[in-house]
Amino acid sequence: MATAAPHVMVLPLAAQGHVTPLMELSHRLVEHGVEVTFVCTEPTHALVLGALRLRQATVDGIHLVSMPDGLADGDDRRDLGKVLDALAWCMPGYVEELIKEKKVTWLVADANLGSLCFEVAKKLGVRVASFFPASAACLGTLSRIPQLIEDGFFDDKGVPKRREAVELAPEMPPVYTSHMLWSVDGGPEVQHVAFQLVCRNTEAACLADVVVCNSFLEAEATAFELFPDILPIGPLLADPGKPVGQFLPEDTRCLGWLDAHPDSSVVYVAFGTSTVFEPRQFRELGEGLELTGRPFLWVVRPDFTSGAGISKAWFDEFEGRVAGKGMIVSWCSQQQVLAHRAVACFVSHCGWNSTMEGVRNGVPFLCWSRLKVDQYTNRSYICDIWRTGLAVSPGEDGVVTKEEVNTKLEQVMGDHGIAERARVLRDAARRSLGVGGSSYENFKRFISLLKE
Repeated sequence: MATAAPHVMVLPLAAQGHVTPLMELSHRLVEHGVEVTFVCTEPTHALVLGALRLRQATVDGIHLVSMPDGLADGDDRRDLGKVLDALAWCMPGYVEELIKEKKVTWLVADANLGSLCFEVAKKLGVRVASFFPASAACLGTLSRIPQLIEDGFFDDKGVPKRREAVELAPEMPPVYTSHMLWSVDGGPEVQHVAFQLVCRNTEAACLADVVVCNSFLEAEATAFELFPDILPIGPLLADPGKPVGQFLPEDTRCLGWLDAHPDSSVVYVAFGTSTVFEPRQFRELGEGLELTGRPFLWVVRPDFTSGAGISKAWFDEFEGRVAGKGMIVSWCSQQQVLAHRAVACFVSHCGWNSTMEGVRNGVPFLCWSRLKVDQYTNRSYICDIWRTGLAVSPGEDGVVTKEEVNTKLEQVMGDHGIAERARVLRDAARRSLGVGGSSYENFKRFISLLKE
C-alpha cells in the first residue's frame, strides 16, 4: 500500500529575503514528491501574485495560501512593534486552522517566527523544521545571548554595555555589539521589542525536530563545527524560470542587454528591497558608476531614495549621459543576472541571499552594507575570511563619494586574487550541491525525515 506524500506547510517571515529562500526550498521539496502549501500574510501574498501576474493559487506544484497579518488596511506595516503585536495575536490561531484544514504533517517555518508557530504545531502532532535564512554564524550567535549578557556585553534588554567586537572563534566573523540582529531602526523601544522576539524565537528553537539553513559547509566550516546541530542545505537555487516569490515584477530586458556584452565586463548594482539612499548618496553612486566608464546594470526601485527623492531633471540628464553604457531597471531576476557570463562584479548591501547568490556564481563583491542586522557579518565573511571582495569606505560625513565608488570598483575588478578566490568558493559551493556533497547529503537526510 502506497504511503501518502508528506504535506509540508512552509511559513516565511513577510520580507523578500525570507520569502525567496523558502520558495527555492519549496521547489526542491516538490521535486522530491513532497506536497507544499506556502503561506504568506495577505499583503505579501498579493505582492507575490502581482509580480507573477497570476491569479491562480498554485504555481509549479506549490499551493499559495494567505493568512491575515492582524493589521487594518491603514496601519503602518513599517512599525515593527505594531506588526509583531498583531502577528502574536493572530498567527497562532491561523496556523492551527491551516494545519487542520490542509492535514499538514510537517511545518517548515522561518526561525524568526518560531515563537508564534512551533508550539502550536507540536501540540497538533506536527513535526517542525526551523529554517534560518541567514548565516550559521548569525544563528549560532543568537544561541549565545545568555552568555553574552552574563559576560557583560549587553543588559537584559539587549542594550550594549560594551561597544566592541566579540570573536566567538577564529575564522568566524566578529560580532559587533552595535550590529546585532535586533539593532533595528526606530529607537530603544523598538529595539527592545526586536530583542524580546529574538530571545523568544531562540527559546522556541528547542521545539524543532531539525534546524536547517541556507549555507554550505565549506563557507562556514568553523561555525558548523561550533554549532553542529545546524544542518546546511544551501546554497538554495530554483531552476531558471521558476518563480522565487519576488515582490516586484522583473524587467527581463536586462538579460538580452547582458547578452550583448563581453564576458566579465558588467558591474551589477543592487541593494535588495529595504535599502534607501539619501538623494546626495544616490547621485554619488550614479556618478561613480559613470566615472568607471564600464557598463553597468543598476536596480533602482521606485522607493530607492528618501525624502523628495531625485529630481526628474537630474535623473533624465544622467540617463542620457550613460545611455549605451548603463542600464537601469526597477527590478530583475538577480539569480539569472548573477549567473550571466557578462557580470564581473556585484555591488551589494550584503544580505545573505545576495551573498549566497554571488558566491555560487563566483562573482566578486563590492560591499556596501546599509543596515545593521546581519549585513556586517556577511561583509566580514566576504572581505576578511573568504577574501572575495572589498568594502566601500564612507567619508567623515557618512557619504560614499563617487571617487570612492570608482576607485574601489577598479580595485575589485583588477584584483586577480579576488577573482580566483571567488572561483574557488564557487566550485566548493557547486561540489556541496553535487552528488555526495555535504549539502546534497544533508538535503537527503532532510527529505528522509519529512517522509518518515
